[in-house]
Amino acid sequence: MEATKYLHLLCGAVFSCLAIGCASQRPEKFVKVLPVETLAPDSLSRIHIDAKITLPKRALSSRSRLIVWPRLMQGDSLVLECPLMVLDAPIYAQKTKRRIQLDGYVDSLAEYAATVDNTRELTLPYRTTLAVPEQLENGRIVATVSTLGCGRCSALDTVDVAYIANIPTLIDPQKSLQLNWIEPEFVICPKVMKGKGEALLQFIINRYDINLELGSNRREMENMLVVLEKIVSDSLTTLNSLDIYGMASADGSYAFNTTLARNRAASAKRWLVAQLHMPSEQAALITTGSRPEGWRPVLAAMRADGHPDTLAVADILARYDAENDDAAEYRIRRLSCWPDIRAKYLQKDRKVEYEYSYTIRSFTTDEELLAMYDRRPDAFNEEELLRVTTLKQDPRDKMEVYRTILHYFPQSYVAANNLAVLLLREGRVEEAEAVLDSLGEFTPEMINTKAAVYIYRHDYERAIELLEANGTLSEARYNLGLLMASVRQLDCAYELLKNYKDTNAAVVALSVGRNEEVAAIMEACDDRTPRAEYVRALIAARRGDGDGVVGHLGAAVADLRLKQRARTEADFVPYASRPDFIERISHEEENR
Repeated sequence: MEATKYLHLLCGAVFSCLAIGCASQRPEKFVKVLPVETLAPDSLSRIHIDAKITLPKRALSSRSRLIVWPRLMQGDSLVLECPLMVLDAPIYAQKTKRRIQLDGYVDSLAEYAATVDNTRELTLPYRTTLAVPEQLENGRIVATVSTLGCGRCSALDTVDVAYIANIPTLIDPQKSLQLNWIEPEFVICPKVMKGKGEALLQFIINRYDINLELGSNRREMENMLVVLEKIVSDSLTTLNSLDIYGMASADGSYAFNTTLARNRAASAKRWLVAQLHMPSEQAALITTGSRPEGWRPVLAAMRADGHPDTLAVADILARYDAENDDAAEYRIRRLSCWPDIRAKYLQKDRKVEYEYSYTIRSFTTDEELLAMYDRRPDAFNEEELLRVTTLKQDPRDKMEVYRTILHYFPQSYVAANNLAVLLLREGRVEEAEAVLDSLGEFTPEMINTKAAVYIYRHDYERAIELLEANGTLSEARYNLGLLMASVRQLDCAYELLKNYKDTNAAVVALSVGRNEEVAAIMEACDDRTPRAEYVRALIAARRGDGDGVVGHLGAAVADLRLKQRARTEADFVPYASRPDFIERISHEEENR
């Protein structure tokens, strides 16, 4: 039988062989390993084994080969096969060499084989580096010792080479995240809104009455009416002011044009009051005035047209800027281009500009807020809508209100952050990210929530990069500590979390050997979850308190994952033979 086939067959039969064969009769381990260390994976998920394997004198006959085959086991499951140690007695080595030379024999274990003196005790180094699965919680490196060529029972022994403890896997960053939920202070304040518009009207020369049949006058006035009617007719709004300004041509005297413009504004007021059926006290809020159009629009039109006399007009306006339009008009009329200006550049439409302000009613009671929200969300300011979110109990209802806020107030960082948090809690990561990115700029709270998006995707590298560069909040510092623990940057994680007195901080302190600090943290911690009790069992194990280990495991094993983990936890190895420990981690309850 070839050696490799032999080894794989041996793997399945070794434990039964040990139970009934010659190895079971040995009072002590045939092979000794010192030290049997507890190893922790590094930031690259590697473990480094540096052990010494001792074999007694004449551990193998002069005609045999001894094979030490370490394997990484988690419970009864094989995780990884480790490099072999193959030791050949002198006669076995010679016979193998002759077979190779005479028969063309291929020794499949030649790369591992070394010839040793079997007449004395041997202490040999065993060094290797293994890349273990990132989420491996714990395990043992167990070596099977067997022989070839001796004619005796081949399965001689098993021996522990190292234990693996990956305590940081007790931390799940996604479940332990601290997210920034922003609760804004609700302050009732007046909601004053402002707006403005214009109507481009045509008037008969030197007249101020509005003829709706002239040009686009009807459409322009009706557009103005639509804007103002929404304010005047809304029971939730109060008109504060409406200022209407008429404008007249630059052509003509300043005094005449000013009066004409004011009269045109008054005509617009009378038409609006009649159309809106405004009572006298409301109509009294409307003021009228004039805004001389001046010659600047004429200059702008000439300049845009590339007129050759543009500089001449510009020079006049610059020299007589401090005076009213009459001085400038007197000189412009005397330019040779005046007929051209009058025909082409004096505007035929006259503006009527208007500016308004109004107050939207504030809602003072919670009942009033909720009742009105269902009918008129558009009547709320941002603060009132945020208050509505605090009154909604169902997360889906809260999300609906936050979406309403972002519809009316798209730059609301509170709504964006809190909506993203709710979406993350439902696992809707893509939607959460889209909400955050819609604002363009991030507040510190949003940066922490954005990092949480990466954590939910298990993209710890980008989350760490974001929090290291921008994480100024306590929650962000905490989350960065969780991430550093997950990537096994344990010293950094400890510095970030050492001031937080909770189970996660205790796990990190355990991972860096701060056993006394861990005990103090958990004594002050009210956490009684199975995970917290498991950590207390680890603390007891490191203190040599077997009763404490068993006692805390009684509560911890309610979590079946922790129960399974306890069976191979390196810190619990010294207590593995205690009947009460065995009872705690038995499979019976799982099978019921």
